[in-house]
Amino acid sequence: MSQDGGELWPRGAASAAIFRGSEVLLIQRGKEGPLRGLWSFPGGRIEFGEPARDAVLREVREEAGVVARLVEPLGDVRYWYTRNGRRIAKVVSFFLLAYVSGEVEDHDSEVEQARWMALEDAARELSYAGEREMAARALSRTRTA
Repeated sequence: MSQDGGELWPRGAASAAIFRGSEVLLIQRGKEGPLRGLWSFPGGRIEFGEPARDAVLREVREEAGVVARLVEPLGDVRYWYTRNGRRIAKVVSFFLLAYVSGEVEDHDSEVEQARWMALEDAARELSYAGEREMAARALSRTRTA
């Protein structure tokens, strides 16, 4: 990570819209911390040297308890946030995935709950505008598939 004048950039993350039939998987974040209670697509930090495609599959297994297959990239969301007085740039790469196996009850301890829901309903539950935009892209791509 590079640093200049109190700003850090970029922090990479990968996140996924995972489909099972006509449903998509959302997680409710955090039993603790600033993200507690927020609904989002599963995903997380890309480890140093790890391709985003590998990171999203790993994070989905860890956070949501499911195995999925990569369908296609959906795009990136870029934003800044502040932590400990420093501005940090973040890039989240979103992917469309297809459910393969696993149970959402096997989600990670950092997740309050994981739930399958209709994409239209999920788009209303998502906490961040960037994720709602990716939900719209996912919906348009699954309807044309």
